[in-house]
Amino acid sequence: MTPARKLILLAALGSAALLAGAHIFQAMGYAPCKLCLWQRGPHWAAVAIGLVALCLPWRVLPWAGALAAAAAGVLGVYHTGVEQKWWLGPTSCTSGGGLGGSAEDLLGQIMAAPLVRCDEVAWSLFGLSMASWNAVLSFALMAVWIAAARRR
Repeated sequence: MTPARKLILLAALGSAALLAGAHIFQAMGYAPCKLCLWQRGPHWAAVAIGLVALCLPWRVLPWAGALAAAAAGVLGVYHTGVEQKWWLGPTSCTSGGGLGGSAEDLLGQIMAAPLVRCDEVAWSLFGLSMASWNAVLSFALMAVWIAAARRR
């Protein structure tokens, strides 16, 4: 395996690991807010780009992976700013649940759903929230993608 392919694999697995971590935290009872969910999208894109880049030698793919990782990092910085009250976040909150059933069932689901706020830190390590860690690690993955692009 070439050095570029190894870096692509590392970057794609890094995004997959961040997604796995997010889902593990969710399974542990840390319901994601709207911004948490937004941050997952670019990581899914990076994983998909990585899979394609391992199969096709297109030079643009590692750059696309770097862009996806950068987008996740920017969203992480934005979310961190919302948590720190540096700027306002979305006015809507996120909750789970389907839209099936009667109006009474739907109202019951809405009333029972937890309120997940984007401006509150649910968990932190060494003073950094999950959003902050996502930003740091996403920018590190962006650097790995760029290194892969330069070697391809």
